[in-house]
Amino acid sequence: MDASSFKNLPPHFAISQDKSHAVLSVPIEKSSNDDRSYRLIRLNNELEALLIHDAKTDYSSAALDVRVGSLCDPENLQGLAHFCEHLLFMGTEKYPRENTYSEDLSTHGGHSNASTGPDHTNYYFEVRSEFLDVTLDQFSQFFIAPLFNPSCTERELLAVDSENNKNLQSDIWRMIQMEKLLMNPKHPFSKFGTGNLETLRDNPIKQGLNIRDELLKFHDKYYSANIMKLAVLGKESLDQLSQWVVEKFSAVKNKNISVPTFEDNPLTENELLRQAFIKPVKDVHNLNLTLPFPDQRMLFRTQPGKYLSHLIGHEGVGSILSLLKKKGWANGLGAGTKQVSGFGLYKIYIDLTETGLANYEDVVVHVFQYIEMLRRDGAQESVFREVEELSEISFKFEEKSSPSRYASNLSNLMHRPFPREWVLSGASLLREYNPQLINESLESLRPDKFILALISQSFTGLDQREKWYGTEYKVEPLSDKLIQDLKNIKPHDDLKLPPPNEFIPTNFQTHKIEVATPSKSPNLIRNTQICRLWHKKDDTFWVPKASVNIKLRSPIAYITPLNCVKTQLFIELLKDALNEYSYNAEIAGLSYSLDTEQEGLLLSVDGYNDKLQVLLEKIVIKMKHFEVDPQRFLLIKEQLQRYYKNALFDSPHYHAMYYLSYVTQEKLWTNQEKLDALQEIKCEDIVVFYPELLSQLHIESLIHGNIFEDDAILMLHKVEEILQPKALQPSQIVGQRSVLIPSGKSYIHQRDVFDSNEVNSAIEYYIQVGDLLDKELRSKLSLLSKIAYEPCFDQLRTKEQLGYIVSSGLRKRARSLGFRVIVQSVKDTIHLENRIESFLMKLRRDIEEMPEQEYQHQVQALISKKLEKPKKLFQESNRYWPQILSGNYDFEQADTDAEELRKITKQDLLEFYDKYINPTSQSYKKLSVHLRSQKTSSKSLKRPIDVNHLHKCLSSHGLITITIQDLQSFVNSQTTSELDGPDLEILLKNVLIDQTKADENEIEELAKKLSNTYLNCDTSIVEEEVKEDKERKLEELELKLKEGNEMIDNVISWKNQMNLGPTPKPVVTF
Repeated sequence: MDASSFKNLPPHFAISQDKSHAVLSVPIEKSSNDDRSYRLIRLNNELEALLIHDAKTDYSSAALDVRVGSLCDPENLQGLAHFCEHLLFMGTEKYPRENTYSEDLSTHGGHSNASTGPDHTNYYFEVRSEFLDVTLDQFSQFFIAPLFNPSCTERELLAVDSENNKNLQSDIWRMIQMEKLLMNPKHPFSKFGTGNLETLRDNPIKQGLNIRDELLKFHDKYYSANIMKLAVLGKESLDQLSQWVVEKFSAVKNKNISVPTFEDNPLTENELLRQAFIKPVKDVHNLNLTLPFPDQRMLFRTQPGKYLSHLIGHEGVGSILSLLKKKGWANGLGAGTKQVSGFGLYKIYIDLTETGLANYEDVVVHVFQYIEMLRRDGAQESVFREVEELSEISFKFEEKSSPSRYASNLSNLMHRPFPREWVLSGASLLREYNPQLINESLESLRPDKFILALISQSFTGLDQREKWYGTEYKVEPLSDKLIQDLKNIKPHDDLKLPPPNEFIPTNFQTHKIEVATPSKSPNLIRNTQICRLWHKKDDTFWVPKASVNIKLRSPIAYITPLNCVKTQLFIELLKDALNEYSYNAEIAGLSYSLDTEQEGLLLSVDGYNDKLQVLLEKIVIKMKHFEVDPQRFLLIKEQLQRYYKNALFDSPHYHAMYYLSYVTQEKLWTNQEKLDALQEIKCEDIVVFYPELLSQLHIESLIHGNIFEDDAILMLHKVEEILQPKALQPSQIVGQRSVLIPSGKSYIHQRDVFDSNEVNSAIEYYIQVGDLLDKELRSKLSLLSKIAYEPCFDQLRTKEQLGYIVSSGLRKRARSLGFRVIVQSVKDTIHLENRIESFLMKLRRDIEEMPEQEYQHQVQALISKKLEKPKKLFQESNRYWPQILSGNYDFEQADTDAEELRKITKQDLLEFYDKYINPTSQSYKKLSVHLRSQKTSSKSLKRPIDVNHLHKCLSSHGLITITIQDLQSFVNSQTTSELDGPDLEILLKNVLIDQTKADENEIEELAKKLSNTYLNCDTSIVEEEVKEDKERKLEELELKLKEGNEMIDNVISWKNQMNLGPTPKPVVTF
């Protein structure tokens, strides 16, 4: 190979000695806090790869980003890029078995995923470090010689369709498509990127196209090495990583294609100055402004979009949101750019109140008044320097994320046109104050160049429906009044630039020392009747950050639905009142959260420790001396009311999980109970309630990070001093308990999905095993859960196509421990229940037949996952805090479990399965919750029409004069391409009437026979068709519950009859 093989080399690349690749010869700019080393190489096929050596990592990763996405879908095959992403992983020439990759990843403690965007598709995996070599080889083959296995085509079409079905009642997905609908219909941005059976199966059939052939053409056209970026992170040396990448990825074909770009903006003069009234699924009042904006990719030194978003999206004094909240018109606001290859959009989102919706035109005017103020003042260097400083601090002290997230993000960023030495820093750092660029970008935000979307259930008279999601809407020009108001725009006196941010940290001292063995648990440094303080000075990450978590235990916070809602209202009002103050802290890297839970309130403050105590004290003082604003009370009450209502429209699988908790927990108020309680609450009720809520508390805290012990004690003492609570009695400090399911019992609780338009049903199938503190049970169940994860997904989702959402794993609550399977599907929940049980019966055989070496790999993978080192300070805090919240304080549980796992033989696990997991065991304890769609369940039995199969059935009954072409033409003329038994009989009758001269009775009898043959064909037909038909027949038979299941109709009555488990038990002595 000679040097001429390397074309289009960017500056500062040198060809390696063996001429296998070129290497960036200048150092890659990285954070001073980053202990990883990097190398950027370019293969002779022009594929660029970033190699990352991390000596401390437990897990390795690789990600490949292809610069092609849904905008490249053919107009007549929308969703093709997404379908390609699905089918790409179904086997390669070197590794032909379709689930080798996923199976091996699971065995070795790994996982993988992929996503399709408008202009790129991203693939990634993460695996235990010692298996990077073999997994990287499997991964590379997907881009060298994928099989696009024909036998998987129909199945993955169903997977794409199932993914789309999951999104049909999601307002997020609906609004994404509505945004596209409002754009230029001739622009690729307007396409339906997800795809479904109509776009990827039915339409191609009608056009005489083979979807797999079209997919191969798409892949052959766009999947080229020269528009791919690869990131690989591992423990190995950079030399070793380079060698692997050269060996494994040099065979990816370079087709020398240009990066697909779309330079025309999808917002043209034809689309501007229109308003769309859109009806969502949930009860929201949103206002969205979208404006054409310059492509920001080449402006990375100044990043005008970041500068403008810092100001327009600001929430402090003088901001748009501050003014709107004073008027009672809004609760939230966000702003930012959307960048696609070749064009940009600027988007402003506002969460309106009912009054704000009524005054939406004035809201729009206020937005442009602020922009006009920015235009008149021009670019401000002081603002730029503040944004620049915040960016520098964030980049300098950025902590590690998971290997796969890091690799995936970098592989995407590598497409940006930075100098290659800025591949890590280019998107983060501002480098050059260029007022001209800022002002030019600002000039794009014009009051005569935008579209307006208003989203609310209150709209009536909507005369159109969006094609793919069925969203109701109406589009009309902006009113003459609004256009005139915008022409005469003048700045508003209350709208101003934000003052300097006093929360920007200046003290970054960490007092780093050498620590041979970092501590694995916090220390209890204060324990009184009123407070308990756990502390750990950071001895691992040495960043100027800290995490303060505080639990304010109050016995009255959750005692009734009314108190629960009053507590929530108080918290929401408090956060609302703090917003202007806390926003500056948030953008300076110091944030807080305040939430309710069953035992009281949870307060956490995380970020740079320099000003942390200032923010904490402000929050607690405000909490103690809160003044309820009557106007904000009404607005926050309205907001909370909509939140409780909207929770009823969450995805069915969320409701399945929620109601399983409701059935098994000692006390859990439903959203409907909260909604009922909310109606009667008045402003004065909160004024009276919150002092009582805080009058008697037990305060427990974890302070972890760059804070010394003495300072931690003073910090919590200050909290106690401000709140001045009385101590709780020991009898008032009682932990949560769970319902104990009796041995040998199997229960089902069924509920309808609240949303009558939701096509999906869902199930959580829960097997209760025992006490969470039993380390032997806990370890065995963890191992079984680990082993079951991949075959569960493979069987129930990939092979049986029950639905897009399929997961399995542990369920832990209070002292209760169990195994669960969650499925969301258009199919009937009874069928899902039976298929889950069939999988569980098969699971024993899978374990029994597992080779010993593979079993040991599974054990070691789980041990590695449990002993995985946290990547950042916040992750370490999140290991300790749940143990404190649970009341178990088992800080070294991971080490205990690792030791226990090493003892478990395969025979031990089989005995555990036989006793606890096998549905026929006398010790089996099961509860499943079924959320059933109100849509007709017959859809679950419908199947695509297989014309070839149907023709063979006709021929087997002597109807040889009917050709495949005749059948295909007839099927194409039908309104549906899916059918069940009765539908099939009707179709066959129509075919026979059209093609034969038999009388009506003969036709009806023959149609029944043909339908039966089609659905239940025997071995005289093609073997694969026999297999599929038997599966169809099996599915029809499984719509009956197995014997032994008891229905729970009245949850309260059932719970009153059940015993409760023990409360949490500390494993440490106080």
